[in-house]
Amino acid sequence: SDKSGQAQQQAAIAIVDRQASVMQRLVDDLLDVSRITAGKLRVQKAAIDLAEVVDLAVATVQPDLDAAGHRFTVSLPDRPLPVEGDAVRLSQAFANLMHNACKFTDPGGEIAVVGRCTPEHQVEVTVRDTGIGIPAAFLPRLFEKFSQVASSEDRSQGLGLGLSLVHGIVTLHGGSVVAQSDGVGTGSAFVVRLPLSRARTPVADPPAPGAVASPGVGKRVLVVDDNEDSAASLAALLRLAGHVVTMAHDGRAALAAADRFRPDVMLLDLGMPHLDGFEVCRQVRRSPWGRSVLLIAQTGWGQERDRRRTREAGFDWHLTKPVDHLELQRLLSQPGRA
Repeated sequence: SDKSGQAQQQAAIAIVDRQASVMQRLVDDLLDVSRITAGKLRVQKAAIDLAEVVDLAVATVQPDLDAAGHRFTVSLPDRPLPVEGDAVRLSQAFANLMHNACKFTDPGGEIAVVGRCTPEHQVEVTVRDTGIGIPAAFLPRLFEKFSQVASSEDRSQGLGLGLSLVHGIVTLHGGSVVAQSDGVGTGSAFVVRLPLSRARTPVADPPAPGAVASPGVGKRVLVVDDNEDSAASLAALLRLAGHVVTMAHDGRAALAAADRFRPDVMLLDLGMPHLDGFEVCRQVRRSPWGRSVLLIAQTGWGQERDRRRTREAGFDWHLTKPVDHLELQRLLSQPGRA
């Protein structure tokens, strides 16, 4: 019947989309591990609050956590956790650890992120889960490239590069990461330790939500497109350029994600279900934090009347699909709104 054929088609599309997302993550990890091995991974250190970095990582993996129904908690000290580091790269490392915890924990499990300052003048952040655990014999080589726990191959969907990437990023920051587990079925914990900043000057206040970072620094970017393949491919390119990216696929989800993620930049498709890009733009601009967000329309509609409508809605720029990525990078390198 037509209905069964449509159902099969939708199932096939969903499979392709999931596989595309997996391939995107594999390529990202492979490129970054290759850069670390070659000594070419760029780390732009500055005085940062590690609590802000953890928050960015949580926002990145929140869709995975929500989908799995895990009980997720974050416990950090009330005072800042000052370190000298690259916020984008450290966020990437913590997001990898949280993603692993989500993937290797059965639905409805528990994942906790706990931070503290140690007597050794270090910041310690632990990502703990109630997942499948790690055999003791495997712990010493867990952070090697292409390592995968034999009992988890049915869940891995990867090349065994994520933990190697975490180790490389943390090492570049003068820190360490260790894995702890009492064996299969007992859950696991990954403990990251980074040196506390010894600078006498206080850590700078975090940027106001939605404020655009200075040129050359990775930005928080929300990509919104009901074409999930298109969104995933654009997100992959932006991550390769050093940005922290999350995605949404309809107007209502975009507003919820923006309120949680507080992006510096939003790339909005115009023709979307629930709320179109014009209305999403208008609602973002009406919020106090949304007035300084760089809003870029990405659409197949390129007539002058379409550009006039995006200007009137509150967009800063109008890019026609397929998006010129060099032009997009130029816009993202600017210090503020047009």
